[in-house]
Amino acid sequence: MRTLPDHLRKGMKLVIVGCNPSESSVRVGHYYAGRGNQFWPMLYEGGVVPEPFDYHDDKRVIEFGIGLTDLVKRPTRGVEELKREDFAEGRIVLSQKLEEFTPHVVAFNGKLTYEQFAQRKCKFGIQKELLYGARVYVLPSTSGANAAGKHQKLQHFRKLAQLVSRIEKERDARGH
Repeated sequence: MRTLPDHLRKGMKLVIVGCNPSESSVRVGHYYAGRGNQFWPMLYEGGVVPEPFDYHDDKRVIEFGIGLTDLVKRPTRGVEELKREDFAEGRIVLSQKLEEFTPHVVAFNGKLTYEQFAQRKCKFGIQKELLYGARVYVLPSTSGANAAGKHQKLQHFRKLAQLVSRIEKERDARGH
Protein backbone atom coordinates (compact mmCIF):
# COMPACT_ATOMS: atom_id res chain seq x y z
CA MET A 1 0.00 0.00 0.00
CA ARG A 2 1.38 3.36 -1.00
CA THR A 3 0.91 6.06 1.61
CA LEU A 4 2.65 9.15 2.98
CA PRO A 5 5.77 8.85 5.13
CA ASP A 6 5.62 10.22 8.67
CA HIS A 7 7.63 13.38 9.26
CA LEU A 8 8.51 12.74 12.90
CA ARG A 9 11.53 13.30 15.18
CA LYS A 10 11.95 12.88 18.93
CA GLY A 11 10.80 15.72 21.19
CA MET A 12 9.10 17.90 18.59
CA LYS A 13 7.21 20.93 19.84
CA LEU A 14 4.15 19.99 17.78
CA VAL A 15 2.84 16.96 15.91
CA ILE A 16 -0.19 17.44 13.66
CA VAL A 17 -2.31 14.34 13.11
CA GLY A 18 -4.53 14.16 10.04
CA CYS A 19 -7.32 11.64 9.62
CA ASN A 20 -5.86 9.80 6.61
CA PRO A 21 -4.15 10.81 3.36
CA SER A 22 -6.24 11.54 0.29
CA GLU A 23 -5.49 9.56 -2.85
CA SER A 24 -4.38 12.79 -4.54
CA SER A 25 -1.90 13.53 -1.71
CA VAL A 26 -0.43 10.04 -1.97
CA ARG A 27 -0.20 10.38 -5.76
CA VAL A 28 2.01 13.47 -5.44
CA GLY A 29 3.69 12.16 -2.27
CA HIS A 30 2.92 15.13 -0.02
CA TYR A 31 0.62 16.01 2.88
CA TYR A 32 -2.49 18.15 2.37
CA ALA A 33 -2.00 18.40 -1.40
CA GLY A 34 -5.72 18.47 -2.25
CA ARG A 35 -6.76 21.56 -4.20
CA GLY A 36 -9.35 22.70 -1.66
CA ASN A 37 -7.27 21.98 1.44
CA GLN A 38 -6.42 25.11 3.43
CA PHE A 39 -3.81 23.46 5.66
CA TRP A 40 -0.67 25.19 4.38
CA PRO A 41 -2.00 28.78 4.24
CA MET A 42 -3.59 28.28 7.70
CA LEU A 43 -0.30 27.03 9.17
CA TYR A 44 1.42 30.25 8.12
CA GLU A 45 -1.43 32.75 8.58
CA GLY A 46 -2.18 31.26 12.01
CA GLY A 47 1.43 31.83 13.08
CA VAL A 48 2.30 28.16 13.56
CA VAL A 49 5.20 28.49 11.08
CA PRO A 50 7.14 31.73 10.47
CA GLU A 51 7.11 31.64 6.67
CA PRO A 52 4.71 30.50 3.96
CA PHE A 53 5.32 27.27 2.09
CA ASP A 54 3.10 24.65 0.50
CA TYR A 55 2.75 20.92 0.21
CA HIS A 56 5.74 20.56 -2.16
CA ASP A 57 7.92 21.51 0.82
CA ASP A 58 5.97 19.57 3.47
CA LYS A 59 9.20 18.03 4.84
CA ARG A 60 10.32 21.51 5.90
CA VAL A 61 7.92 21.42 8.87
CA ILE A 62 10.68 19.45 10.63
CA GLU A 63 12.88 22.61 10.56
CA PHE A 64 10.28 24.30 12.75
CA GLY A 65 10.03 21.40 15.21
CA ILE A 66 6.71 20.26 13.74
CA GLY A 67 5.80 16.71 12.75
CA LEU A 68 3.12 15.30 10.46
CA THR A 69 1.38 11.94 10.58
CA ASP A 70 -2.09 10.45 10.18
CA LEU A 71 -4.41 8.44 12.39
CA VAL A 72 -5.02 6.05 9.48
CA LYS A 73 -2.33 5.55 6.84
CA ARG A 74 -4.64 3.99 4.24
CA PRO A 75 -5.42 6.56 1.52
CA THR A 76 -9.03 7.03 0.42
CA ARG A 77 -11.01 9.48 -1.68
CA GLY A 78 -13.00 10.49 1.40
CA VAL A 79 -13.14 9.61 5.11
CA GLU A 80 -16.46 7.81 4.62
CA GLU A 81 -14.49 4.98 2.96
CA LEU A 82 -12.63 4.25 6.21
CA LYS A 83 -13.70 1.20 8.19
CA ARG A 84 -13.84 0.56 11.93
CA GLU A 85 -10.78 -1.69 11.62
CA ASP A 86 -8.79 1.16 10.00
CA PHE A 87 -9.44 3.35 13.03
CA ALA A 88 -8.80 0.54 15.52
CA GLU A 89 -5.41 -0.20 13.97
CA GLY A 90 -4.67 3.52 13.63
CA ARG A 91 -5.29 4.13 17.35
CA ILE A 92 -2.68 1.53 18.29
CA VAL A 93 -0.08 2.70 15.79
CA LEU A 94 -0.56 6.40 16.58
CA SER A 95 -0.33 5.73 20.34
CA GLN A 96 3.00 3.97 19.79
CA LYS A 97 4.31 6.89 17.71
CA LEU A 98 3.28 9.50 20.30
CA GLU A 99 4.83 7.46 23.09
CA GLU A 100 8.05 7.06 21.12
CA PHE A 101 8.42 10.62 19.83
CA THR A 102 6.98 12.47 22.88
CA PRO A 103 5.92 15.73 21.21
CA HIS A 104 5.06 18.66 23.51
CA VAL A 105 1.74 19.38 21.77
CA VAL A 106 -0.43 17.12 19.59
CA ALA A 107 -2.94 18.78 17.27
CA PHE A 108 -5.66 16.75 15.58
CA ASN A 109 -6.70 18.13 12.19
CA GLY A 110 -10.45 17.67 12.51
CA LYS A 111 -12.88 16.63 15.21
CA LEU A 112 -13.52 13.27 13.54
CA THR A 113 -9.81 12.45 13.80
CA TYR A 114 -9.68 13.08 17.55
CA GLU A 115 -13.06 11.50 18.25
CA GLN A 116 -12.04 8.33 16.41
CA PHE A 117 -8.75 8.28 18.33
CA ALA A 118 -10.14 9.08 21.79
CA GLN A 119 -13.42 7.25 21.12
CA ARG A 120 -15.51 10.04 22.60
CA LYS A 121 -17.04 13.35 21.53
CA CYS A 122 -15.03 16.54 21.89
CA LYS A 123 -15.16 20.29 21.29
CA PHE A 124 -12.63 22.26 19.26
CA GLY A 125 -9.66 23.67 21.15
CA ILE A 126 -7.46 22.50 24.01
CA GLN A 127 -8.53 19.19 25.55
CA LYS A 128 -8.36 18.52 29.30
CA GLU A 129 -6.47 15.24 28.94
CA LEU A 130 -2.79 14.98 28.18
CA LEU A 131 -1.59 12.41 25.69
CA TYR A 132 1.74 10.85 26.69
CA GLY A 133 2.55 14.10 28.48
CA ALA A 134 1.54 16.30 25.52
CA ARG A 135 -1.15 18.99 25.47
CA VAL A 136 -3.87 18.18 22.94
CA TYR A 137 -5.55 20.65 20.57
CA VAL A 138 -8.43 19.78 18.22
CA LEU A 139 -8.54 21.91 15.06
CA PRO A 140 -11.43 22.23 12.61
CA SER A 141 -10.52 20.08 9.61
CA THR A 142 -8.70 22.01 6.88
CA SER A 143 -10.25 19.75 4.24
CA GLY A 144 -12.07 21.55 1.45
CA ALA A 145 -15.09 19.40 2.36
CA ASN A 146 -15.35 21.10 5.77
CA ALA A 147 -17.91 23.89 5.60
CA ALA A 148 -16.46 25.85 8.55
CA GLY A 149 -15.40 29.30 7.43
CA LYS A 150 -11.80 30.31 6.93
CA HIS A 151 -12.04 32.82 9.78
CA GLN A 152 -13.09 30.15 12.29
CA LYS A 153 -10.29 27.80 11.17
CA LEU A 154 -7.73 30.59 11.33
CA GLN A 155 -8.73 31.48 14.91
CA HIS A 156 -8.00 27.90 15.96
CA PHE A 157 -4.62 27.87 14.20
CA ARG A 158 -3.76 31.11 16.05
CA LYS A 159 -4.77 29.57 19.38
CA LEU A 160 -2.69 26.50 18.55
CA ALA A 161 0.34 28.71 17.77
CA GLN A 162 -0.14 30.48 21.13
CA LEU A 163 -0.38 27.17 22.98
CA VAL A 164 2.79 25.84 21.33
CA SER A 165 4.73 29.01 22.11
CA ARG A 166 3.49 29.02 25.74
CA ILE A 167 4.51 25.36 26.23
CA GLU A 168 7.96 26.06 24.73
CA LYS A 169 8.47 29.07 27.04
CA GLU A 170 7.46 26.97 30.06
CA ARG A 171 9.88 24.24 29.00
CA ASP A 172 12.70 26.76 28.52
CA ALA A 173 11.99 28.24 31.96
CA ARG A 174 12.25 24.75 33.47
CA GLY A 175 15.52 24.20 31.62
CA HIS A 176 14.37 21.40 29.27
